[in-house]
Amino acid sequence: MSMQRWIVGIMALFVMTASVTPLATAMDGDLLLEILLEKGIITEDELIQIKAEGKKRKAAKTVETSKKKSVAQIGFSQETQPSQSTEQVKKKSGVNAGYGKKGFTLATTDGVFKTKIQWRTQARYTYPERGDPRNKDAFTDNEESTFELRRIRLKVGGHGYRPWLKYYLEVDWQPGRDFDDDSEAASARMIDWRIMLEKYPWAKLRIGQWKIDYNRERVDSSGKQTMVERSIMNRVFTIDRQIGVMLYGRVNPGTTLDANYYLGIFSGGGRGMAKNDDDNMMYVGRLQWNVFGRELKWRQSDVKFHKKPTASISFGAYTNKGKCTRWSSGGCGNVSGFESPKSDYTQDGRFQVSGMQVGSAFKYRGFAWQHETHWKHVKDSGNAKQFADTNGTKGLASKTKMFGGYFQAGYFPHYLIPFVPKPLEVAFRYSHVDSNTDRGGDMRQEYTAGFNWFFAGHRNKLTLDVSHLTLEQENPSLPAYTEQRARLQWDVSF
Repeated sequence: MSMQRWIVGIMALFVMTASVTPLATAMDGDLLLEILLEKGIITEDELIQIKAEGKKRKAAKTVETSKKKSVAQIGFSQETQPSQSTEQVKKKSGVNAGYGKKGFTLATTDGVFKTKIQWRTQARYTYPERGDPRNKDAFTDNEESTFELRRIRLKVGGHGYRPWLKYYLEVDWQPGRDFDDDSEAASARMIDWRIMLEKYPWAKLRIGQWKIDYNRERVDSSGKQTMVERSIMNRVFTIDRQIGVMLYGRVNPGTTLDANYYLGIFSGGGRGMAKNDDDNMMYVGRLQWNVFGRELKWRQSDVKFHKKPTASISFGAYTNKGKCTRWSSGGCGNVSGFESPKSDYTQDGRFQVSGMQVGSAFKYRGFAWQHETHWKHVKDSGNAKQFADTNGTKGLASKTKMFGGYFQAGYFPHYLIPFVPKPLEVAFRYSHVDSNTDRGGDMRQEYTAGFNWFFAGHRNKLTLDVSHLTLEQENPSLPAYTEQRARLQWDVSF
């Protein structure tokens, strides 16, 4: 009987081996076992035991094979050479996915490539005026109750090939059109695209289109503002987005001479220009002194709660000759009282526009302050030609001097009065614009009180602001035109 048991063991081992090797299928093994059972060589219990052992071995084999084939963590895999280990292949071809403050992230495991993707939207309600009233008609027109998606942005940024070779682009999907516009007016537009070489902190290079680093209020993202929108002086004095190249950096960090500098050359035509309108260029410079040896980020409100005082004092200047007297996210435009840009080549180089600003910013323990004072000169050579034709005098030109600015302060009362909710910020802003300092009757002023509730910092917040807006009349003895405006906005990033 012992000899029979030995034969059964040998045959069972053969069947188990056949069932887990490529020389026989699972069906072949089952057939052999059934024959052995039928001949009475093995019992039914032994048949069940042999099958169970075979399944265990097959499962273990499958897991081992799966581990060897798993090369990439997410997304894709590459063919590998037999000499390469699995860890080497993972390092070369793996992709990690995650989510952080700047949205969703895709990055190769070797750190060579990285991309961040984020959506942002602003849902806003305004009454009784959507924008800033700038003339008598705007102050006296009908009231408007408006709900809008003020901004819908897709942001993509990261680095490639080297950690210091960075890129960024931003698309605006805002459905901005009037009732009588075609649907094309609501199409998406590329507002930012740039490549940055930032290997050395003291000397970096940026190429593309972006909001030029001239004044803080404009460069601060619309999603990182204290109030619902920028002040009334922004429209007149900003140089906004331009296409060009800029050298910038930070020197002497952490010392009393800590400073940032920005030097750029741009086409001067504003956002979205395919080419320059003439051979003139815009030249821009900004110097910023970091008073305490610490740099302030381009954002408003002290959400981070600076434990140490951090401040900056800045000076900036620019000059440009072309068709534009102002710039905005819509591109090249005109200040009130000046002709709008035309495709007519006779207008090339008509306006010589120069500007200068001084500014300051400060944050400490929940308190945030910033201010700017601006000067702007517009020299209109088109008017000079007309004047020469009628008077026989050459070399004269129409000159307009503009002056304006703002100051703004915000504070989280919780740090002074503990029972006030921590996410609440209260703020105040004053702004003024004198569009022609040589004449009266055009001074505009803004007084705005604001309240912020931060759900997740600037990435998710609710803002309410109320403004008192005024326009001086030409006859100074008459009271100024006034209007009160309320705005409520939810700004959220995903």
